Amino acid sequence: MTDLKTTWYFIVNPRAGSGKTMSEWVPAERKLQNLGIPFVTAMTDHKCHATELASEAAAAGYRHIVAVGGDGSLHEVLNGIASWCERSGVSTSEFYLGVMPIGSGNDWIKSLGVPHDLGKVIRLIEAGSFGQMDVVKVRLSDGRTSWMANIGGTGFDSHVCNRVNMQKERGMRSKLIYLNALRHTITHLDKLNLKVIADGKTVHEGVCYSIALGNGPYSGSGMRQVPLADINDGILDYMIVPEVSLPHMLKEIPRLFNGTINESGVVLSGRCRSLQIVPLDGASADIVEMDGEIEGKLPLSIEMDGCKINVIKG
Repeated sequence: MTDLKTTWYFIVNPRAGSGKTMSEWVPAERKLQNLGIPFVTAMTDHKCHATELASEAAAAGYRHIVAVGGDGSLHEVLNGIASWCERSGVSTSEFYLGVMPIGSGNDWIKSLGVPHDLGKVIRLIEAGSFGQMDVVKVRLSDGRTSWMANIGGTGFDSHVCNRVNMQKERGMRSKLIYLNALRHTITHLDKLNLKVIADGKTVHEGVCYSIALGNGPYSGSGMRQVPLADINDGILDYMIVPEVSLPHMLKEIPRLFNGTINESGVVLSGRCRSLQIVPLDGASADIVEMDGEIEGKLPLSIEMDGCKINVIKG
């Protein structure tokens, strides 16, 4: 049986934050050493490498694993831990997960009160400041499973993420890229024909533009598509944008940033423990994003089964 380790395992994405990772991480390493916090470091060198490293670390007995990067790095690390737990039968509740925020988005940390400052995050680690988070398991059309920490969705939700990711790959780094991607996608996206089933009840059937699924409330560098979402309440929040005129849709954009979109008469909002999204025609088998990463296509199925993981909390 593998001995469990108390050493912290940091998975570093050197490409996060426009390549500024190392200029921030090297001083953070020195601070960890000065405080006497035991740790090891692993560097990623390709997409999904953090998932592989987290899975290997879990198998080796590490239970304190931190992504050094942004929300995409967090997503990969969570998936590495959760996939290993599913294979091994070990509970995710044995693990402590965190982010040293360097990436451009960092929406997940807003739900936990974690500062965008590596030195302050290290102080939280030193103090043992932890909370818990629901682990959201998502089954996709090809039978694969993905785990979500924060926000997922389809329609213009997933296409905005796809456009943002393409811009980042071209070297663009600005909070405005999220808003620009949202504006572009709203004016270019086709309608979807979907059936949404929440806790066994059909809550929408027909044309819609977008569906957001929330464990936490923040996405897109501060947007709140599901403003009532709580990462530790065992419930999934959803928001559906049905067919509506473009001028009316554009008028609602400010609500995404001030946390009142659920009060709009345009959208459908709700909360559930299980949810299925089923395309009603082939053209509506749209792409799906989880934590800003494109993970597959519809249909999808989610069950909130009570699984938790410990997380660094401010």
